[in-house]
Amino acid sequence: MKTMAPFANEAESMQIGGLTLENRTDRIAVYGNLDLTRDKDGLRNARTLKAVLDRIVTTLEGDKALPDKVAPPKKPRQVKNPFR
Repeated sequence: MKTMAPFANEAESMQIGGLTLENRTDRIAVYGNLDLTRDKDGLRNARTLKAVLDRIVTTLEGDKALPDKVAPPKKPRQVKNPFR
C-alpha cells in the first residue's frame, strides 16, 4: 500500500480506486469516486482509506499550534497565452 505523510509536502498524492488524495502543507485535497464494495477489494480499499484518515487525524491531533482555520487557497491568476 502506498502511503503519504500528511501535510509533509506539496508533492505527494495517492489513489484508492478512483479516489485521489493530494498532499499539501496546509490541507489534504480529496476528490474522485470510490465504491466500497462488499468483497475483498472493497475491504482492502476500506482499510486503506481508514489507515490514511487515521494518519491524517493523528497528525492533526499532534499539532499543538493548530490554527482555528487556514486561509482559503489563492485563486490562480490568468496569464497571457504566449503562443498567440
